[in-house]
Amino acid sequence: MDETFSILVVDDERSMRDFLAIMLKKEGYQVTVVEDGNQAIKAIQKDIYDLVITDIKMPGVDGLQVLQTIKELSPETLVIMITAFSSTQDAVKAMKQGAIDYISKPFEVEEIKLIVRNALERKRLSEENRYLKRELESKHTSAAIIGESPALQRVLKMIEKVSYNRSTVLILGESGTGKELVARAIHQNSPRRNKPFVTVNCGAIPEHLLESELFGHMKGAFTGAIANKQGLFELADGGTFFLDEIGETTPTIQVKLLRVLQDRQFKRVGGTVDIKVDVRIIAASNKDLEKMVREGTFREDLFYRLNVIPIYIEPLRNRKEDIPLLVNYFLRKYGEELGKTFSGITDEAMKVLMDYDWPGNIRELENAIERAVALESGSVISVNSLPDSVRGLSTRIKPFIPDIPPEGVDLENIVNEVEKGLLMKALQKSGWVKKQAAKMLHLSFRSLRYRLDKFDIDKPEKPF
Repeated sequence: MDETFSILVVDDERSMRDFLAIMLKKEGYQVTVVEDGNQAIKAIQKDIYDLVITDIKMPGVDGLQVLQTIKELSPETLVIMITAFSSTQDAVKAMKQGAIDYISKPFEVEEIKLIVRNALERKRLSEENRYLKRELESKHTSAAIIGESPALQRVLKMIEKVSYNRSTVLILGESGTGKELVARAIHQNSPRRNKPFVTVNCGAIPEHLLESELFGHMKGAFTGAIANKQGLFELADGGTFFLDEIGETTPTIQVKLLRVLQDRQFKRVGGTVDIKVDVRIIAASNKDLEKMVREGTFREDLFYRLNVIPIYIEPLRNRKEDIPLLVNYFLRKYGEELGKTFSGITDEAMKVLMDYDWPGNIRELENAIERAVALESGSVISVNSLPDSVRGLSTRIKPFIPDIPPEGVDLENIVNEVEKGLLMKALQKSGWVKKQAAKMLHLSFRSLRYRLDKFDIDKPEKPF
């Protein structure tokens, strides 16, 4: 039985509380007991339970009021009602209000075991479906780890070495190099492969939302927190948590992540209870974290906690021998998706792909081949189907570069003339609206003002 399931037992009869606690603990559940509805509501306000088993008839706050509070604070918590045989009408009412099942006194031990087991199995399947839905929504379209370059072979060997331990891994590399693929490969080759692989892009979520996403929150912790919510670390319990773009996190988040790495526990936003989790953490960044540590923008202690096993993925321009294999993979993939069959790619097109530097790495290569597959009308990918940027036909304006005569040129004077000319053109086009001119030149307003002062440029007075 899954020990991570937590159950709250609410009953004003001590003998019933003790009986349920002993029986459920023997089944492997984490059990908390309280003696009345008031204590139950306090417990629900402090923590999130998978299941609450509550008597209906209790002095003061009864079971129906406890059920109502649970539905408001923690709607994902399941509720089973205990009722006397003569009070089945109350049980039916409770079912209409959201209870999952009820047990009539007196009951058989095996009966309650089965009802609890079925309820928690339903919850497990619900959470599994939610996890799978998240996986499908965030599924990356990049290839499997494909290539024969020495640089990639080193990465594959590292994956093999680190998969069977729980040490923290830090994957470094430019955007589009396949950092998430490496993290997934480590998870899939580990003993945790049948547990969740949860991923979050730290740079894509604002700080206040990221904290709630990672650690969960209690109702009322902030505006919009209308119910208790479990965080992604709880969803990842037993599995692997992938923190992509860790370099984008704020100091506040970094402190909380440090505690998870040190103690494998945390508090929800607005919560007081320590939540313990068993997760393997893999982080990734396209930034120079060591430089960020020196600049004071990334915590040194967090960096050393993350950098237990570093894996660096070389950019595609440094392992061009992998390009033909990746091209063939993407040709098959998108050919199948679009119902097209290709016999290959022309030598001219392959040369263009090999000569290009791929600043966007594998992700850019994948997009280029997907586009070529969609546009190509023949059975072979030709150079004309490749993006203009890859073929060197960028539409960006190229600056005029004059020849250098034998006597040489005054570089500073030429640069100043070009700069002054562009400033004047931007001001004229914007009607001398300086903010608009700065935007046209991709300058800050302060930088534009400095340059105008440098060249003593003033708005011309209108003639009489």
